[in-house]
Amino acid sequence: MLNLDFTDEQNMLREMVAGLCAQYATVEQVREMEDHPVGYSVEFWKQLGELGVLGMTIPEEFGGSGMTMIEGVVVYEEFGKSLAPTPHLASAVVSGAAISTGGSAEQKSAWLAGIASGDKIVVPAWSEPNNGQGPLGVQMRAGSTEASTTVTGVKQHVYFASSADALLVLARTGDAPEAVDLFLVDPSGAGVELEQKMSISSDTQYTVTFDGAAAERVGAGGSGWATWERAMVDAMILAAAYANGGCEHALDITVEYSKDRYQFGKALAEFQALSHNMADAKTVLDGSKILNYEAAWAHSEGRDATKLAAMSKLFACNSYRDTTAMAQQIFGGVGFTLEYEIQLYFRRAKQLQITWNDTRRCEEIIAAAVLD
Repeated sequence: MLNLDFTDEQNMLREMVAGLCAQYATVEQVREMEDHPVGYSVEFWKQLGELGVLGMTIPEEFGGSGMTMIEGVVVYEEFGKSLAPTPHLASAVVSGAAISTGGSAEQKSAWLAGIASGDKIVVPAWSEPNNGQGPLGVQMRAGSTEASTTVTGVKQHVYFASSADALLVLARTGDAPEAVDLFLVDPSGAGVELEQKMSISSDTQYTVTFDGAAAERVGAGGSGWATWERAMVDAMILAAAYANGGCEHALDITVEYSKDRYQFGKALAEFQALSHNMADAKTVLDGSKILNYEAAWAHSEGRDATKLAAMSKLFACNSYRDTTAMAQQIFGGVGFTLEYEIQLYFRRAKQLQITWNDTRRCEEIIAAAVLD
């Protein structure tokens, strides 16, 4: 049965991560990392590694800490509250899961312990210009000869590519919809060009152009998309937890502002329409958390959490976006100025909504589970 009570160990983990975020992911440090070519604190990264958080979803036999997805949700709620800039989701969660699920014994040995310790960073190169996030959105081709395998094409929204030791590239190897494989590519190798791009959330993203770059296949031929979908279940659950954490903090600072800001002789919180908006947001947030906890619990119990993960990602990101939009209205014009904190959450809410399986892709996954 689903248990919504966290254990003492999980609460302790939350306190430790919250403490690290308070030290290394302050509002000032988040602002400093905006549009930064590296985009994260190296010291924060080291501390997460020492705490075992970088290896939380990686099996212990490969150097990870072997935590469940419930511990992951605890960590990511704190990341979301502070907007902690870190390549954790891209490297430790998505790439780590893909390699541990689909990689060869040699690849697991070469990469997973390093990912878990933070000594190595592997980030996915997935999205393509003007393409969706389903399997047919991958149109970049891989070519093979007896001597080598190469990839050619363009990937966008590649997070923290400048810090990566390898890129986990999705490329098409056949004409069937899911004929997609995963490849490891050296971002500093021949035939790879990185160009930093600005985003609505001012996080660190790159467009990566591949021109006959040498590539190492991950796993057996034709297994890439299935491996990627399994990794994305983890990503959707934790992205939803991040959204819930961000939504909670955004609502908290909005409530405080509404109590302190006076208009027409009374606090904004005393206006019924505004208080009802904040009450609705709190109700939606609590429901979003319960859905997220159920997805994490199902995953931790070894059940198929694909539908729940997509539902949680869809609902949490929509709620995050709606809540921060409402908050901007309560703050008024000043909420859009850089000096105020709420705009940081408003911008990141929209970015998260279109990342790690966007609204449309989540709806496709849910529809397939319900209708097929």
